[in-house]
Amino acid sequence: MTASLRIVLGLLGLSLLALVVTGLPIYSRLSYFWGFLLVASWLWAALALRGIQIRREARALRSQVGQVFQERFDIRNDGRLPHLWLEVRDQSPLPGSQGSHVFVNLRGRQQRSYLVRTRLAQRGVFSLGPTVLASGDLFGLFPVSRVLPSDSSLLVYPITVDVRTFPGPPGLLPGGEALRRRTHQVTPNAAGVREYAPGDSLNRIHWASTARRDRLMVKEFELDPLAEVWILVDAARDVQAALPYTPPTLAIDALWNPITEPMLPPSTEEYAVSIAGSLGQYFLQRGRAVGLVSCDQSFKRGKGPNVLPPDRGGRQLAKILEALALLRAEGKLSISALATAQAQHLPRGSTVVLITPSVREEVALTVDLLLRRGLRPVVVLLEAASFGGPPGTKNLMTAITMLGVPVCHVANGADLGVALSMAAPPLAPRRERGRNL
Repeated sequence: MTASLRIVLGLLGLSLLALVVTGLPIYSRLSYFWGFLLVASWLWAALALRGIQIRREARALRSQVGQVFQERFDIRNDGRLPHLWLEVRDQSPLPGSQGSHVFVNLRGRQQRSYLVRTRLAQRGVFSLGPTVLASGDLFGLFPVSRVLPSDSSLLVYPITVDVRTFPGPPGLLPGGEALRRRTHQVTPNAAGVREYAPGDSLNRIHWASTARRDRLMVKEFELDPLAEVWILVDAARDVQAALPYTPPTLAIDALWNPITEPMLPPSTEEYAVSIAGSLGQYFLQRGRAVGLVSCDQSFKRGKGPNVLPPDRGGRQLAKILEALALLRAEGKLSISALATAQAQHLPRGSTVVLITPSVREEVALTVDLLLRRGLRPVVVLLEAASFGGPPGTKNLMTAITMLGVPVCHVANGADLGVALSMAAPPLAPRRERGRNL
């Protein structure tokens, strides 16, 4: 019950009480007036949202932090009666969204539209709604509303930067073409066809061979002899660090201004995600097969690490950015445990990029283990102290470079494109250990 309705009911009660006590005609007229006002307002509110339809459309449901997201709201009155006022309340969790609007004097059979532009400042997935239609009578006695649930979501990719150079795979794996092996996974290399077997996916059917042989034939794939690139992101909660941060408020006239610098919060989680996306983009542009491994909050729910198999092309980049957009550093598995568990499944010669803010000595031991398994590690160390975390990044960096492994050092506020292009060279050459494997 609204405050206006309480006041009107109180006045009606007082008028009736005075009429009973005094019997004066003025109180009778006042009682009729207040009663008529209640009935008329209730009827007005009952018809306030009748015939009103709303539709919200987005130009694209996938975007990136820093870009401008645009939505169109269409309000249509299918009835013949005009509506004095109508309020649209946008309850989307998208940060900075300003989709709420008020319409005045919406005539019958009329449609109105408006555009909403939002500068995206946070990665993740955000529902576009719910949307609330609100109206009521002229005096606000009986407010009415209708909730329209969300039917779509916006996926916001993390920031990526251009990387000029980065230590990468040397090319063919040892043995070259001799290492080609058949695999059940779908890879860019088709080796031939065979007869369909129960359990084969329908997307592996080779229709040309099926038509020629008059029976179902499926494609066979083989492992790629080119060195794969695996990006491992440290999503352990206990090694993350972040400084207090208030997102900047952008003026309306600044929405279309070009972005000159990444708007990264001072958080190791956000920096690690942006670095992983930038490196994935870098290697994919150079024709490499890139995979992604992380262990975030899903590991606590009984699931294993999130593993995205390596592949090439723009579609793989979209998969990597989508996985990174949803990543939350709330896991319990350290980067050392994650790398050790995954190393036994990686082919020799693969490049393994470790992205971590950890300052523990076990990271250097993990790098040494990867070398012994014939892998080629590259480490991206986030300086935890610059994010409000513990010191020790410099000592860890020295220990890793002594193993002959390149290291990229990234501090808070650094230009990621420049920092990733300046890997620290090894301090000492590493001896060949192939015979000890």
